[in-house]
Amino acid sequence: MDQNVITNIQENFMSLSKAQKIIAEYIINHYDKAAFMTAAAIGNQLNVSESTVVRFANVLGYTGYKELQRDLQELIRNKLTTVQRISLSDELSKSSEFIDKVMGKDMENMKKTMLEINEPNFNLAVNSIIEAENIFIIGLRSSTFLAGYLNFYLNFIFDNVKLIQPSANDIFEQLAKIKPSDVLICITYPRYSKRTLDALDYVNTKGSKIITFTDSSLSPAYSRSDISLIAKSEMLSFVDSLVAPMSLINTFILAIAAKRREDITPYFEELESIWEKYGTYNESSNTKNN
Repeated sequence: MDQNVITNIQENFMSLSKAQKIIAEYIINHYDKAAFMTAAAIGNQLNVSESTVVRFANVLGYTGYKELQRDLQELIRNKLTTVQRISLSDELSKSSEFIDKVMGKDMENMKKTMLEINEPNFNLAVNSIIEAENIFIIGLRSSTFLAGYLNFYLNFIFDNVKLIQPSANDIFEQLAKIKPSDVLICITYPRYSKRTLDALDYVNTKGSKIITFTDSSLSPAYSRSDISLIAKSEMLSFVDSLVAPMSLINTFILAIAAKRREDITPYFEELESIWEKYGTYNESSNTKNN
């Protein structure tokens, strides 16, 4: 559900039963705890039945409690401190299936991203980049390496790409010359960088188009952007799962390259000659014997 789950509870509060109102008040006041409690645990906490908790979720428009719980987790992800994130993995670290659970979460994020990707938005974003006079890229904190990866490959395709550097001069100085004919690509995942959001607010005053890679329509960057491409990054601990975002960015690069194939082929042929002449890559076929 796109609507904030807390707002949804507040708007439906008067129509709830007495027991459901008890659940509603608990979630509103303790949503950071409730997000990681099962329906049975909430029932035990409030002396109501598990089925009452499930019916409460149904009244709010959810198919079940787990769906409500996912929305609560989505709501608070950007508010969790590193210490709180680490605590989420306490039980996981005791599991004998550690690798399966962590990598399984990455696979789950990939599947959700593939199922929920908005293809018309994706194609619109690709065309917007191709038509842009200049392309600016920003990604701070944990999104820095994603921004760098995108910048590395887009520079093979275009001559007008600029990566906003967090360690260089102020990001607003780097964005000062952005025009309405330019496009800013923003990459931001929880915990969302305030500096990134400030940059989006500034670019909106300049009339430039903003394309954002983020994790949800609840992301604060979503409402600040013209086009948002969603890739799931649900985490099990203090490390975000950025497998799906990387895959979506990779798909984005390849889609742009496919449309620009005739323009970039001669350039890559020249690059191959340079790489071969100066030994950029190790072409040795020798392998270590076991």
